Amino acid sequence: MKKFFMLAALFAALFTTTANAQGGPGGDPQQMRQRMIERIKPQLIEKTKVSDAEAEKVLDIYMSTFQQRREIRMDNSSSEEDKKKKMDAIDEETTKKYKAIPLKDEQVKAVGEFFEDMRKNRMNRGGGNQ
Repeated sequence: MKKFFMLAALFAALFTTTANAQGGPGGDPQQMRQRMIERIKPQLIEKTKVSDAEAEKVLDIYMSTFQQRREIRMDNSSSEEDKKKKMDAIDEETTKKYKAIPLKDEQVKAVGEFFEDMRKNRMNRGGGNQ
């Protein structure tokens, strides 16, 4: 019986450690932002020709719209048409925010293409319906 409890405790500890290491969707937004800055910011700067400070602002905007988009996708009470309208409204607002940084029109377009390519690559790797 003692062995059973020890094995159960060990399994529970291992499972908890593994689950915490995954950093799933309910993770800390600050940690998620920091990971994005470390991974994505250099690529964003290189491919879109934005400055370091502009890249920080772009990523902040992206993070806020990412959460909004996720909530819309997860909303099972809305039709696909309603979801598309909401996504289009987010796209328009995002463009306004990018221009307020201020980014030039070609930079806004490059940023949009960068995140679209990133989304397609994530889907191709089996990263879900982002």
